Amino acid sequence: MSKHIQNFIYVTRLNKPIGFLLLFWPCSWGLSLAFYFDKNFNVFFYYLILFFLGSVLMRSAGCIVNDIIDEKIDRKVERTKSRPIASGKLNKSLAWIYVLILCALALLVLIQFNFLTISLGAFSMLFAFSYPFMKRFTYWPQLFLGFTFNWGIIMAWASIMNDITYLPILLYLGAIFWTLGYDTIYGVQDISDDEVIGVKSTAIKFKNNLNFFVISCYSLSLVAIMLVMYNLNFNYSLIFLGFFVLTLIYQIKIFKVKKPSNCLKAFKINNWSGLMIFLSFFFLNFNI
Repeated sequence: MSKHIQNFIYVTRLNKPIGFLLLFWPCSWGLSLAFYFDKNFNVFFYYLILFFLGSVLMRSAGCIVNDIIDEKIDRKVERTKSRPIASGKLNKSLAWIYVLILCALALLVLIQFNFLTISLGAFSMLFAFSYPFMKRFTYWPQLFLGFTFNWGIIMAWASIMNDITYLPILLYLGAIFWTLGYDTIYGVQDISDDEVIGVKSTAIKFKNNLNFFVISCYSLSLVAIMLVMYNLNFNYSLIFLGFFVLTLIYQIKIFKVKKPSNCLKAFKINNWSGLMIFLSFFFLNFNI
């Protein structure tokens, strides 16, 4: 039983919460932005919990599907060869059962929302379960991950406002560039292995200009976020936006192609980056 639990934790990456947190933070941004226009704290707090649960469940299911699809690739990459499915510790039939259970639980969370949000959630499945194939066909799987991981902004806004306007879309675009930057940094860890086995990524495509590419992505992300905030009432919450910028600068400073551990460290800092944007939007709701 302990081995089954251990395999489940490893295959869902529950031992690495950065994954589901990076899926959750954009949801919290969308909720905070909607809360600015519809100040129902009880609904906001309840939906925040639901989106957190949904992020954990869907991230876990997505990791399993990714590992099933990438079984042969993972065996050839030093960082991933010990994963439960790649190493043979977890049977793929059992893994699919885990996926079905997790998706069923996620559906129970999803049906708590309005019809528009449920429809948007159903549509997101196209992103979630096609993403693992992208690195086989394009150098831009990180961009596709950006579409996938940040869809929660649109869903969260719709869950409260029951519509879609330009503000959540602009915030969504900013979040996509944020993801494009941080997942490129993450991909640097596997450049050597990926080039040998033919896996594509923006880390490989821009390996000679990585700093410039990441800086460009983060800059475009910041511009989009600031444009969203420009439409709201500024207050001291801009301090958190300043901290967000500092986290991005620190990442750019420390990540190095020849130091994979630094790349992982820089990537993980994005948990704080996401938190800072959440706090920026959340505290815009209070005139303090």
